[in-house]
Formats: sequence, structure tokens, C-alpha cells
Amino acid sequence: MKFYLGTNKAGWLHKATVPLFISHRTLRTRVKRRPAVVDWALDSGGFTELSLNGLWTIDPEEYAWYAFSYKIHYGRMDWASQQDWMCEDIMLARTGKTVAEHQLLTTQNLLDLRRIEPKVHFIPVIQGQTAEDYLRHIEQFRDAGIDLSKEPTVGIGSVCRRQSTEEIVPIVEAITSKGLRLHGFGMKTLGLQKVSHLMASADSMAWSFTARMQQIRLESCTHRAPRCSDCLEFATLWRNNLLTKLDPIKETP
Repeated sequence: MKFYLGTNKAGWLHKATVPLFISHRTLRTRVKRRPAVVDWALDSGGFTELSLNGLWTIDPEEYAWYAFSYKIHYGRMDWASQQDWMCEDIMLARTGKTVAEHQLLTTQNLLDLRRIEPKVHFIPVIQGQTAEDYLRHIEQFRDAGIDLSKEPTVGIGSVCRRQSTEEIVPIVEAITSKGLRLHGFGMKTLGLQKVSHLMASADSMAWSFTARMQQIRLESCTHRAPRCSDCLEFATLWRNNLLTKLDPIKETP
């Protein structure tokens, strides 16, 4: 499993030692863009976008342009997440749409992005609430000409809030039985302990929450902040400690 450390610090691309997961919302206002020294993946920022606006205010042409510019200026970008539509109840209430409508919008967005900018590896993201929803979305992608079993990476959306329950295991098992190589967005420690053996990759920013809630400040740190909630040293330590606990899972480069 390749594990991306989530961060809202664009500067970490130039000094981190582990793969990073960073949002378009963080990168788009950055003026100076030096080459990245680690592999990284681009988050579309969809959860924040839909939570704030109830729709995407960034059209596919604009997002595709930004994603291509990041690929050129930073380099080492493994992939970019598509502009998907999450299916949690709170998100459906915000948009006023159904699960089926969110799935259709997600499928169409991937088609648009890949048509607009084929030089960027936009990964598909399957959405739903139940295992049946996700399986139906897989078939919808297939009907649109995209066989997800042949994709190197497929994101699984709308599972963040279900990681503390037993729901996540049968959902992930049902999806991976179809031959999909899944990326888990915003994974928590408990969720990873349950399904990391089924995932090809994952990302998490849970380290920041841990530092805040547990009031952690490493003795070696010299930053002014009272806690290590924005600290690369602690984030890297947290990530490495987490991966050692996921035995017998071995990280891939």
C-alpha cells in the first residue's frame, strides 16, 4: 500500500521525505512553484467545494488547466483526483440531489476531464452509500466506456464517516472483488486497521487532529506553534508509526 501524508502546506513538496496528498485549494494560490522532491497526488478539494457551495464552482476546463500546470511545474505528480460528488447524507442535503444524480455527475466529470486534458492522469472515483450503490457505479462507468478493473487507481468516496463502523469492510470487499485497485481518501487509523490489506493506496491527515487533541509538541521542534498540528517532523513520525502497526502490510514506493 502506498500511503500519502495529507497536508495543507504546499512547501512540504520541497522538503518532505514521504509521498504527499495535497489539495487544489492549497496549491492554486501559490505563486512560487519549485520542483517537488517526493511523489504526490492532487486532491480536487471536492468535499470543501460542495460543503460550501452545494455545487462545483470550478468548471472542468479550469480544474484541468490547473492540474496540468501543477504536473509541469512541480513534477512527480502520481495522479489527480477527479471532481467527484460525495454521497453522504449531509452532502445530498446540501446539493438537493440524489445518490444516482451524484453518480451520473461524477461519471460525466471524468469523461470531461480526460477529454480536456489527456496528459494528466485523472483517476475515477466511485461514489455511493451501500455496496450495491458502488457496484452500480462501477457498471455505470463501464457503460460509459471506462473499465475500472483496468485502471491503475480508483478512488472510493464517501467512506470517511463510516470507518468507525463495520459497514466499511463489506463495502470495500465487494468493490475489490471486482478487481479494482482502490485508493482510500481521508482514512483514519481505525479504518486503515480494518481495510488497509485491501487497499492499493490511501491518504490521511489524521496526524494533525491527533496533535491538536493530544496536545503534542515534540521536544526537538523549534516552531512557534504550541502544538505539532502543522509540523512535518511529527506528521512524518506519525505516518511511519502507523505503517509499522499495519503489519503484515508493506508499503510500496
